[in-house]
Amino acid sequence: MPPHSALPPDDPMSIAFDEARRAAVAGEVPVGAAVVCDGIVIARAGNRTRTDNDPTAHAEMLAIRAACLRLGSDRLPGCDLYVTLEPCPMCAAAISFARIRRLYYGAEDPKGGAVDNGVRFFHADTCHHAPDVYGGIRAQEAADMLRTFFRERR
Repeated sequence: MPPHSALPPDDPMSIAFDEARRAAVAGEVPVGAAVVCDGIVIARAGNRTRTDNDPTAHAEMLAIRAACLRLGSDRLPGCDLYVTLEPCPMCAAAISFARIRRLYYGAEDPKGGAVDNGVRFFHADTCHHAPDVYGGIRAQEAADMLRTFFRERR
């Protein structure tokens, strides 16, 4: 992923939505993410599983990796993650391991989510770090984007 310049965090969720729309144009499931640290968007990504032939290339994973590279650290304790869809178990684990401070997400994912649905990863006894979680941000918009994407493929 090419590095992005620092962007003002006026609305990091809008940046995540921009990344989700880019992913959809590339034929990827429209999920986007942005990492904010010290008031600056330091990383952003959209899903790239098909593009990269990599099942771990979820928007959250890519944004976390880019943020860690940018900061030269495997942990992001002062950073917040904005994502358009409730993270899956893999992404929830990465969020925990990265020590993300706050997670903001859009639509819930009753089938594949692991934050407020499914395994509820951050509530497990084995979870080492749980971020503060704020779900439902622009949830309808995120859900509509996903529904439209899948409807057009059927």
